[in-house]
Amino acid sequence: QMQLVESGGGLVQPGGSLKLSCTASGIFFSLTTMGWYRQAPGKQRELVATITSSGTNYQNSVKGRFTISRDNAKRSVYLQMNSLKAEDSAVYYCYINPPGLWGKGTLVTVSS
Repeated sequence: QMQLVESGGGLVQPGGSLKLSCTASGIFFSLTTMGWYRQAPGKQRELVATITSSGTNYQNSVKGRFTISRDNAKRSVYLQMNSLKAEDSAVYYCYINPPGLWGKGTLVTVSS
């Protein structure tokens, strides 16, 4: 079956770093668009970053701090998050299109 599994979330202090991972199964991985989205309590889900064969795109608030990458051989996509801020706290979701599939999410909490 097709599925995405995220990992790497947790509690980190402001200014710290985390690396999120997402591994896909049952998908022709190399020709897909991959993305990371996030949703904080009381807010809409929002784009964080995407990666395609044409390049990458980032939400303005994370430019220079976050980096999205992929490893087709490992069927994985990553989000390196540096200089984390309290406002980055959210559930982070992996997304792949085609086929248009979301992971279950991994919680990131940035707090002292």
